Formats: sequence, structure tokens, C-alpha cells
Amino acid sequence: MSTGVRQQRAAATRKQLIAAGLSLAERTGLAGMSVNLIVTEAGVAKGTFFHHFHDRSEFLLALHTEFHDRTFAEIEEKIAGMTPGRGRLLAAANAYLDECLSHRGVRALLLEARVDPAIIEAIAARNKLVIQLTSPDFAAMGWAHPGPSAAMWISAVVEAAILELDGGGYQPEVRAALAQFLRE
Repeated sequence: MSTGVRQQRAAATRKQLIAAGLSLAERTGLAGMSVNLIVTEAGVAKGTFFHHFHDRSEFLLALHTEFHDRTFAEIEEKIAGMTPGRGRLLAAANAYLDECLSHRGVRALLLEARVDPAIIEAIAARNKLVIQLTSPDFAAMGWAHPGPSAAMWISAVVEAAILELDGGGYQPEVRAALAQFLRE
């Protein structure tokens, strides 16, 4: 078997494990997700899990990273070519909220994952990046403190995602309330 074929199979298996984890997160939360459940859900041997992930913590970090990488790509596509400001912030927030609703297990990733030290570090790094990317939007709107404003905006958008997930889907009043925070 060629190296390319092995790499493709390994990537497919890793993807299968991640999908199983996202599915389980929806049903069991992260606290109830064991390696045994993950491999059963994915239909692979336990050794396969440990071939791809050193431990459960590394797996949870991979779940978190996979979700946010896909979400960032979707957001970037939605805001491409938009000028910095309120419209771009709202488009990005709505894209984020839509992605949260379209992926299983996101509520667990948004809430439960925050107790794992590796994920806490990843969240901090991701939030720092989002602050850098959104500060120009607040500066364009004339806000005196763009960095702190961007940091607080991140928290508001995540809370809106949790409200929608708890509410069972798209909540127009939650999105309208979120938009009110950006009124000048």
C-alpha cells in the first residue's frame, strides 16, 4: 500500500472518530463521553483511537479545533470583501450562530470543554485571534476601546449561541438583541 493511500485512510479514520465524538457530545455531553463510547460509535478498535490521539484530552481539543476551523472558514466566506464595521460584525456573528446550530454537540463544546486545560488554552488563543480580527470593526465604528469591545462582543455572541441551542434552534429575538449591542 502506498504512503498516499495510507495517509488518506488515516485521515478518513481520524475524521470518522471526530464525527463520532461530535455525535456523542450531543447525546452524552463531554463528561459522559469515554474512549470506549467513541470507538463503539466510530466502529473502530480502541487501539485505533490511540493511534490518532494520545489521550481523551487531545481528542477533545481536536473536536474543538475541528469545529472552530470549519466555522472560521464559513465566517471568512460570508464576510469576504465586506468593509469593517457593524455590518461585517453582524454577518460574522450570524454565520457563527448558523454554524453552531448546524453542528451536533456544539453546546457541549461551548460549555463543558472549558474545564479542560488544553482547551482553555486553545479558546484563549482563538479569542485573541478573533479580537485582533474584529477590533478594526469596532475602530471603524468609532468605538474608543476596540480591543476590549471585541473581547466583550465574543462573549455576547457565544452566549447568543447557547441561548439558541437551549431554545432548540434559530431565535430571531436573540439575534435582534445581539444586534442592539452594536447600535451607535
